[in-house]
Amino acid sequence: MEKTVYMNDLTLGEMRERLAEAGEKPFRAAQIYEWLHVKNADTYEAMTNLPKSLRERLATEMPLRTLAIEEVRESAVDGTRKYLFRLADGQFIESVLMRYHHGNSVCISSQVGCRMGCRFCASTLGGLVRNLSSGEMLGQVYAIERDTGERVSNVVIMGMGEPLDNYDQVVRFLRMISDDKGHNISERNLTLSTCGLVPGIRRLAEEKLMINLALSLHAPNDERRRQIMPVANAYSLDQIFEALRGYYEANHRRLTFEYSLIAGVNDTDECARELAARVRGMNCLINLIPVNPVRENDFRAPQGPHVAAFKKKLENYGINVTIRREMGRDIEGACGQLRKRYTETVHV
Repeated sequence: MEKTVYMNDLTLGEMRERLAEAGEKPFRAAQIYEWLHVKNADTYEAMTNLPKSLRERLATEMPLRTLAIEEVRESAVDGTRKYLFRLADGQFIESVLMRYHHGNSVCISSQVGCRMGCRFCASTLGGLVRNLSSGEMLGQVYAIERDTGERVSNVVIMGMGEPLDNYDQVVRFLRMISDDKGHNISERNLTLSTCGLVPGIRRLAEEKLMINLALSLHAPNDERRRQIMPVANAYSLDQIFEALRGYYEANHRRLTFEYSLIAGVNDTDECARELAARVRGMNCLINLIPVNPVRENDFRAPQGPHVAAFKKKLENYGINVTIRREMGRDIEGACGQLRKRYTETVHV
């Protein structure tokens, strides 16, 4: 059976080829591409400068991938909006809109579920269902813009899934969202977060993309990291950091280390000392994240004063550190929480 080709998965060049094969003029591809990636159209009916016959034909032969907003929760504390999207096959994914003074940032998912098994993350509790296509990743950004009427200026691939476990579609997404004929978000405003898949980091360095790379570090040594992140059994921190240095050499973009602070697990004075030694000499930022509570484990965040003290210890070692502003905690802001609750209570 021939695989369905979805129009919003295609680059402009691929669109031209497909439409030429269908006997259409090349300018039709530019029109459709603009409707999808500049004007945020989500139906062929909206593409009013296309002949009705063409719209009907395309809807049958090259349909659009669809995302439906199933639920939106808005934080009463900070205005963060969490979206639960239903995909065409009935699966669910999450995205989060965060409003900052410098613009709107959207955190998107790259997979339905996740197979990395990190103990503090709700996304991985049901395992990996499937990868998302580039069109489904783009669709999260576009749907949020349609819903709010506001432009997104920054995109973070840090939602459900491990981006480098869906490498080809994620790179395709990065190139399409930054295409100057499309949505034209600067590569410097795009961030990919990985738990440390070394082959993927090395491949990404060869792409010559000027995107920001973040490592979900969460522990200063392999022994402690293996307790909370199964990926640590496959790749040591020495291997990961070697790959990260190669990535930095390729594009000279400052690296970010995400460090979820878990009370009694990775927040000791010794952890601070080891962490500082691990990153010393690198152009980097450590982003401390008081861990979001997840019902399925007993991890809890340290108290505020302890978080501030841990930050101060790192700064005393000469490390650049921030504490991530806690956003969306009152709306189950952590990755995978809303999807899991929804599927448990509504679709048992």
